[in-house]
Amino acid sequence: MADAGAEFDHPIFSESLRLIRDLPGTAAALAPLGTLQQDVLLRLIHSSGDPELAGHLRFGPGACEAALVALAAGAPILTDTAMAAAAVAPMAGRTFANQVRSVLDWAPDQAPEDSTRTAAGMAAALAGQAQPGLVLIGSAPTALEVLLELVAAKTVPAPALVIGMPVGFVGVAQSKRHLAESGLVHIRLEGSKGGAGLVAAACNALLRSAWLQAASAPPPLIS
Repeated sequence: MADAGAEFDHPIFSESLRLIRDLPGTAAALAPLGTLQQDVLLRLIHSSGDPELAGHLRFGPGACEAALVALAAGAPILTDTAMAAAAVAPMAGRTFANQVRSVLDWAPDQAPEDSTRTAAGMAAALAGQAQPGLVLIGSAPTALEVLLELVAAKTVPAPALVIGMPVGFVGVAQSKRHLAESGLVHIRLEGSKGGAGLVAAACNALLRSAWLQAASAPPPLIS
């Protein structure tokens, strides 16, 4: 598997992960996590340069495992920003060729009254998808709230995974709390931290893990 991992891991990246593991407090944060969860956390710290993220990261039960199954099956990836989509698309293209799109592709030119373009785009995007796949939200808590409302109303099916890491202060903590209470399979970052780069990093870690897992699977038996 080392050779397969080398397809993705530049020596500088590998050395960065080693240094992150050696940081004070990181070992304790990694200890209770499974291998997949550790991969996500390490990628987040590497992408942000912020070891304190370890204290804010939360995983819903079976979140990483569900993501790997969905990604390997080619599930689409929906993001709240073009920036996050652009950051995920190269890894998706190198692995399972998952479709990666931003909800802004469906957004109106002008924000509806008392809403945002991203929230309106989320509603329109979900309405047009039979199975949402993975939904990444790194900037717009309004988009996360729309997603939760539509799923709760059974207007749209539940995504395979929600990565909820909207950044900022207005409505952010509330939306993350609602995600935690929703029962959806999810990964979230508590507090005000988040952003397009972090949701993309989490998704890329899962894509990498799914690809390496597929590469290590034994060939099917020929009857």
